[in-house]
Amino acid sequence: MPYSQFTTLESSVQQFGLTVSEVAYPLISYTPIEASPFLEAVLDRALAWAIAVGTEKARSEALILQLLLEVREQLDRQVSVFSGREFNVDVSQGLNGYCDFLISRATQQTVITAPATVVVEAKKGDLSLGLGQCAAEMVAAQQFNQQRDRPLPAIHGAVSSGTLWQFLMLQGQNLTIDLTEYALPPVDTVLGLLVAMAEGKNQ
Repeated sequence: MPYSQFTTLESSVQQFGLTVSEVAYPLISYTPIEASPFLEAVLDRALAWAIAVGTEKARSEALILQLLLEVREQLDRQVSVFSGREFNVDVSQGLNGYCDFLISRATQQTVITAPATVVVEAKKGDLSLGLGQCAAEMVAAQQFNQQRDRPLPAIHGAVSSGTLWQFLMLQGQNLTIDLTEYALPPVDTVLGLLVAMAEGKNQ
């Protein structure tokens, strides 16, 4: 079954034998980062529009994608950002289908190259509805890296409405969820967390 079939966190936990821990603090050390003038201009133009339109697609394209492209710029384009790409890792486990967003710690943009490090699942409203799918995609990223001999100590994930962000971390079969919902604006905390996760700080 594709990633979209993991409609609850319980479904992913049972399918992949995950152990869940909950915290209320950032899962990685980070430094807040101010938005570039370009991102500030984009958000000034798009934020109110995306909120008013209210669809998952509008929030995804106008807010989430723009923030992830800023992460790529902050890291001197040493990471790649994929949007709506097919990510088939193991059909027998349901690890197939499309990821909303994926960050790879590689510069190639034509193909997804290991190591994949951050998965972002876009949801219009209730972030909890995206936790199961995000967890499944994180397991897929973990297996993808292992298959290519590029394992990472942790895979990071996020569920976002564009204006709210919630973060997850997968280490082995241990899934940790930060119960904090980080609001955007302001952009500095979310941007700092995404940059730290993409570059693998403290890993």
